[in-house]
Amino acid sequence: MNELHYRITQRVSECIAIANQQLGCQFPVPAIRFDIRGKTAGMALLQRWALRFNPILLEENSDAFFQEVVPHEVAHLIVFARFGKVKPHGKEWQAVMLRVFGISPQTTHSFDVSSVQGKTFLYQCSCDQMQLTVRRHNKVQRQQAQYICRRCKQPLTYIQSS
Repeated sequence: MNELHYRITQRVSECIAIANQQLGCQFPVPAIRFDIRGKTAGMALLQRWALRFNPILLEENSDAFFQEVVPHEVAHLIVFARFGKVKPHGKEWQAVMLRVFGISPQTTHSFDVSSVQGKTFLYQCSCDQMQLTVRRHNKVQRQQAQYICRRCKQPLTYIQSS
């Protein structure tokens, strides 16, 4: 475990301790993994009582991870333990963010994701061109999905690269 991973693990423990004190509970420290790829910063696995973090985005945005991402993900676990399955960023989660951690609840991060953005494929409709991810492109190629433009309501078609 590198130094940054160790510090995030300590921050998770600190957030759990804060929640335990504020709520009069005894939540255990969750399992922690640093194995998310892509544009997702963090993820709470509710039934497993575990957290996953993106190691690349962590390296690039360590301060924001300590201040926002870790409490955000811990709040998901706390809400699940107290209320069961509810809306992921609903009133319960927002209340935990504000009242327990004193943080304004933000549902998504605004990190630069260019270093973790996967390859994209150019598609067009009758009004525009847009990029689709590898996953969506592959679904189109296997005829498992067809995507429609939200503006002109026409199907997106792949523009073969030369």
